[in-house]
Amino acid sequence: MRLAELAIQQTSADDVHLYDLVEAGGLMSYGVNAQANYRELGFYAAKILNGAKPADLPVEQAVKLELVINLKTAKAIGVDVSTAIQLRADEVIE
Repeated sequence: MRLAELAIQQTSADDVHLYDLVEAGGLMSYGVNAQANYRELGFYAAKILNGAKPADLPVEQAVKLELVINLKTAKAIGVDVSTAIQLRADEVIE
């Protein structure tokens, strides 16, 4: 059974940290964009493969967080997501 289906059956709000899980039925996600992180990982790997020493590379932190809300799941578990929250979201899945 999928995590989202279980959360809906238990009528519990499920805060997940990956967009894919929200798309699969999770209630919401607030966090970094995983694709952007993987892209940055690729740049770091390329630098190391081209001879850079890992200790010399700067440590970077994600600067943009994304809020994604699944309204279909919210409705299924009886959660009313206000219009104000929906307007602040980076993406709303209906």
